[in-house]
Amino acid sequence: MKALSFAAGLTLATAITAGAASAQTPTLTVYAPDYFASEWGPGPMVEQAFEERCDCDLEFVPGDLMPRLMLEGDQTRADVVIGLNTDVTQQARESGLFAPHGQDLSALELPIDWTDDTFLPFDWSYVSFVYDATKIDTPPQSFEDLVEMDQKVVIQDPRSSAAGLAMLLWVKSVYGDEAEDYWQRLAPNILTVARGWSEAYGLFTDGEVPLVLSYTTSPAYHIEAEGDDTKKAAIFDEGHYAYFELAAKVASTDQPELADQFMAFILSDAFQSQIAMTNWSFPSALPREDWPPVFRDLPMPEKAIFFDEDEAAALRDEALEEWRRALSR
Repeated sequence: MKALSFAAGLTLATAITAGAASAQTPTLTVYAPDYFASEWGPGPMVEQAFEERCDCDLEFVPGDLMPRLMLEGDQTRADVVIGLNTDVTQQARESGLFAPHGQDLSALELPIDWTDDTFLPFDWSYVSFVYDATKIDTPPQSFEDLVEMDQKVVIQDPRSSAAGLAMLLWVKSVYGDEAEDYWQRLAPNILTVARGWSEAYGLFTDGEVPLVLSYTTSPAYHIEAEGDDTKKAAIFDEGHYAYFELAAKVASTDQPELADQFMAFILSDAFQSQIAMTNWSFPSALPREDWPPVFRDLPMPEKAIFFDEDEAAALRDEALEEWRRALSR
């Protein structure tokens, strides 16, 4: 009985010690999109790499970002949010939910000069039309080519899709006051307007259309994961709209030091080296010579087009109404 009691006491003491250690291990909660946190996204490798240096638990919480944050407000569990894009930064900034990221931006390798002190880009690409080279011998090299070629295309709705909004601003930057006329001329070539990227790209990979609105980095997946080099990005003479994915520190975090550490980690080689082959985008803080070969070999436009949030907000309503009128005729 004494031996049994002693063993039971040891078990209890061990459990108490383990529980105390667990309670002392801080948790950093990061809200992220489903694709980021999934087993095939960057999340698992980012989690492992960060936990090796932070002496903490990193917990990704997947789901829609801004709707959840706006609902939770200052009571949110999130310490950091990753996976925002530039079409929501104005709403996010005005919410007051985010704090300055405090990072040195000199490490960024982007096609534009990034100066935002709240939203930190972790990857980027260009919006582009991806085509099937087995069905299109001569790809479009301009928006006018896109109108004149006898091919159907799938685009995304700018009211529900980041890529769709980027195209809306892309067209507006090229055509200005003539944007509505351009949309009207393009409309007969549009097979459908999908709600989001996955739906649109699925129609393309299923062979329903030979052209889809996507990103210049999309072919890298087909080349690397499928051994298929027939999916290519059409490069336009007018230049391409740049698209950035962002992270931000939550102002109400109860783990401010860990949050700062994670924001710094985003710019580290340990994080950046995971991005290209898991998120299929260009890493934001690695020079091109350090990208995987499949990304270095992708064609790049000569000109980057981008509107900051104030410029985009000033153009969005007008551009959206032009798009709506043109496609409803």
